[in-house]
Amino acid sequence: MTYGGDDGRRREPPRRPQPPGNPRQHQRAQMMPLPGSAPSAYDQRTRPMGNRGEAPPPGPPPRQDPPGPHEGGPAPRPRRRRRWSVGKILMTLVLIFVLFIGGIWAYLEFSITRVDALADYDGRPAAASGTNWLVVGSDSRAGLSAAEEENLATGDTTDASGQRTDTIMVAHIPDNSTKPTLLSLPRDSEVKIPGHGTSKINAAYALGGPALLAKTVEGVTGLRIDHYAEIGFGGFATIVDAIGGVDMCVDKDMNDTMTGINIKAGCQTLDGRDSLGFVRMRHSTATPRSDLDRVANQRKFIGALVSQIASPGTLLNPFHFFPLLSAAPAALTMDSGDHVHNLAGLAIAMRGISSGGVLTGTVPVTDGSATHWDKAKSTQLFDALKNDTPVPDGVLVS
Repeated sequence: MTYGGDDGRRREPPRRPQPPGNPRQHQRAQMMPLPGSAPSAYDQRTRPMGNRGEAPPPGPPPRQDPPGPHEGGPAPRPRRRRRWSVGKILMTLVLIFVLFIGGIWAYLEFSITRVDALADYDGRPAAASGTNWLVVGSDSRAGLSAAEEENLATGDTTDASGQRTDTIMVAHIPDNSTKPTLLSLPRDSEVKIPGHGTSKINAAYALGGPALLAKTVEGVTGLRIDHYAEIGFGGFATIVDAIGGVDMCVDKDMNDTMTGINIKAGCQTLDGRDSLGFVRMRHSTATPRSDLDRVANQRKFIGALVSQIASPGTLLNPFHFFPLLSAAPAALTMDSGDHVHNLAGLAIAMRGISSGGVLTGTVPVTDGSATHWDKAKSTQLFDALKNDTPVPDGVLVS
């Protein structure tokens, strides 16, 4: 549109001033989607035609990938690590220890040799106070080769008919605070053997085995025997060697003219061979009382042996403990009614031999030959054991 001015020229009408910073924008042409077509990403980039100022219709939300571990959203919970408390560790160790002890217990329970040594019979002594063990060391050479017999100096068996016992002891464990007692019965003691008259007490074993020996001991002592334990020559030496020998202090040189065993005086470690010679020796200048000195040495050695077996140096040393565990079942013989816990009770009671906690001695005899017992003193001795009362002074022979 034009109009004429005063000067006759054509002029454009004045334009409306645009606000600063808001230049006029031109609307771009937009393509309409075909009818029936699905929405596409292009629809989001274009603005549908319509009246100016209308907002575009809402479209489907854009597709989004699930957030990663560090791209928004809650972070995954860290995996909780299982922690072992001190209490759980201790309980586990205790359980392992209990299972280990239980396994050893079961192994010994079913592996030790059993015999029917104790049986009821008419006239058997009644049970009294305390518990009585019959402990026997036999001259059995079972399982030994000729070379092993020669090495152990077991001697010749032709001078004895049948198997005999070199060691016969009664171990009394009281029910009160009285000291336990380990009593030696000299093997040459003349006693009455049921069904066989009077003979040396060790002949009872040769005539009727453990059962007749136990019955003979019950008859001459009046004590009821509750448990029976036996060990032979080979088993004795094997046990000693299994624990690396036994520490002993020998007062005098011991040279046995019968077996050829020579043991020098002084403190030393005796192996199985020398230990067997030590407990059997009686033909030596170091054993002038013959059998009385021999049984005294036997008690002394048993005290050292039991103490060493029960020591941490043996129980915690696998090179001693496991050989001992392997040797024990073949070396020991027990009554069919006895169990491992009975044997453990005996070992615990006898640990005090070396320290004086166990009263030790030989049944009172009338002379050095140890063939006859002093009847009056023997009665006092056995009455004290039956009643769990202290043994009178001067009754036992050292």
